[in-house]
Amino acid sequence: MLLQRSQRVLETIPVGSLGLIPLKSCEELGKKVNDYLVEWRHSNDLEHKSNIAFTGYERDSYLIKAYTPRFGSGEGKGSIKASVRGNDLYLMVDVCNYSLTYNLYNYTNHMSPDDHFQDLKRVIAAIGGKARRITVFMPYLYESRQHKRNSRESLDCALALQELVAMGVENIITFEAHDPRVQNAIPLHGFETVTPAYQLVKGLLNNTPGLQIDSDHMLVISPDEGGMSRAVYLANVLGLDMGMFYKRRDYTRVVNGRNPIVAHEFLGSDIEGKDMIIVDDMISSGESMIEVMKELKSRGANRIFVFCTFALFTNGLAEFDKAYEDGLMTKLFSTNLVYQTPELLSRPYYVDCDMSKYIALLIDTLNHDVSISDLLDPYDRIQALLTRYRNGELHK
Repeated sequence: MLLQRSQRVLETIPVGSLGLIPLKSCEELGKKVNDYLVEWRHSNDLEHKSNIAFTGYERDSYLIKAYTPRFGSGEGKGSIKASVRGNDLYLMVDVCNYSLTYNLYNYTNHMSPDDHFQDLKRVIAAIGGKARRITVFMPYLYESRQHKRNSRESLDCALALQELVAMGVENIITFEAHDPRVQNAIPLHGFETVTPAYQLVKGLLNNTPGLQIDSDHMLVISPDEGGMSRAVYLANVLGLDMGMFYKRRDYTRVVNGRNPIVAHEFLGSDIEGKDMIIVDDMISSGESMIEVMKELKSRGANRIFVFCTFALFTNGLAEFDKAYEDGLMTKLFSTNLVYQTPELLSRPYYVDCDMSKYIALLIDTLNHDVSISDLLDPYDRIQALLTRYRNGELHK
């Protein structure tokens, strides 16, 4: 269970001098990651630190500024104001950060995922092949919802991955890819889809004293058939039973690009009086999640906790505010992997689960060319956390 940086033995020679390039969409998260890296490497007693192979190992900052300005016509460019020759570079981009804007013929445009992806490619182009290695951290995988072909449709996510590796990207690390099988598009390159299960469970246990975490008092719920594997994993790790909803859709109509949901049907054991953990990869509009909560409450559920990796809230917060006021939902746990509005962070039901330390550990380990397998599986860490919770060590 080696998660703490102080417990990890990283004495292999780094791939190259570490460079961290968070694009503007990911600046805040990038700064937090940098702070961890600086703190660890300053306090590290590594005996080879003065060796020439470790040149640039200990610095006051690993951040490298990348600029992606726009012309008045909306065209853009990427530039880097520092040498990156021979560096082991880690680029970070949040394709969901719609808060950023640019001018287009005197109009103000909010940046879309397409804009962010183009800026990422511009920065890679500015690197110009001079880096030792390029790894892209893209928490929300670009176009991951368009991962398969149902008719004569584009395969946007697969194309994007192929574009990145063609430009020299060696590894792509994402979180909760909508369908991990999209990595088949780049079988000869590194692709990792990481789960934030530990951080979400930690958020629940740190903010909710008195939980009875057993199958008699708690149930894990998958809101649809697509998230079954996620819910099965969490249920097994926590020692709980699980249930799921499947959506009955009207395939004769298309509304907002999808077939409307007619009803949510439940499969699972009795939920009367039990606490619920609904786990999903994202909340987009949130309509399905609200419907699932209503269905659970109508069946006698006690408290409802929501786990989601990406809290997008594309239709705003009003429906969730009402759900909280009506007692449908107790807490909602999500990560800072995508842009969070100040309004969301101020909500009493919302708990922000910080992922910066975890990302810093992944980057630090990869820079030393050491396996990250133990970091990708949070089972042991969750078990240790549960033991501490049951012993009353988290709420002293």
